[in-house]
Amino acid sequence: MNPHPNLAIVVETVERIRRQVDALLWTGIVLGLLFTMINVHDFAAVGAPAFTLVWWAAWLLDPMVSLVLIAILRAEQITARHQVAVGPWVRRAKWATLAATYAMNTWTAWAGNSWGPVLLHSVPPLVVFLAAEALTDLNDKLTQASLNACTAPTSAPFTDTPVTPFMNTATPPVNDSSSTATNTTAAVHEHPARTVHEHTRSTRSAGGRQKCGTARISFDDYLTTARRERTPDTVVTPAWVREVTDCSRGLSSRLAATLLSEPAPHPIAFTTPAVNGARAELVNATATGEVRS
Repeated sequence: MNPHPNLAIVVETVERIRRQVDALLWTGIVLGLLFTMINVHDFAAVGAPAFTLVWWAAWLLDPMVSLVLIAILRAEQITARHQVAVGPWVRRAKWATLAATYAMNTWTAWAGNSWGPVLLHSVPPLVVFLAAEALTDLNDKLTQASLNACTAPTSAPFTDTPVTPFMNTATPPVNDSSSTATNTTAAVHEHPARTVHEHTRSTRSAGGRQKCGTARISFDDYLTTARRERTPDTVVTPAWVREVTDCSRGLSSRLAATLLSEPAPHPIAFTTPAVNGARAELVNATATGEVRS
């Protein structure tokens, strides 16, 4: 399957649609809660005279329920955006506040003899309930759409340059045994430094790190780049992942979680060619008898 020719445009479009959906849904939820506030106040006041203590206290009932509901919806909006599951008590609290709002709005209407007031007072709480459920699901699906665009399979996957061990050939061998030992020691000490150099060159050879907008990168490639940039002192966060890989905000959370589940890299001790050359000369001099141990 061929990926979209410009993934950066796809991701930006998804985020723009997400902002529009959030604004429209929150506007409908707030308007519905403001409408229910009057009905809940009349239900709580029970015909108390205006500006009395009971009349003022009745205004506190609806905000008490609505603020808890808004807090839950706001938290679910963020957790759904990052695809984090919440506990069962979150959903129970949301449904309990919505049910309380509906009951206080329609209690008086159900006691009457006409269905018109029942319908009138039922529509706003039901709209708030449906919008609250849709807000969570839509944020989750929009995040999944963005991740699918960034992790689509590529026709030409990213490949790294194979690493060739560095062999110290500066000092001519005196005999076969000393030459083998010297070159083996140099290869063991020089291999880490050579590996780091080759990785850096292969990463930069394409003109910098590849962004999500290129069609030649996948999730594993982002993870490989982040592992390569990670050091023992690095504090892995989604912001750091975006800085070193230029991936999307939604993908950076998954990459950071994967890196945090792996053990931190150990410091690498590098040995310079000059030290290896001096060691080779010392081995050769000892073998020829010029230096006695």
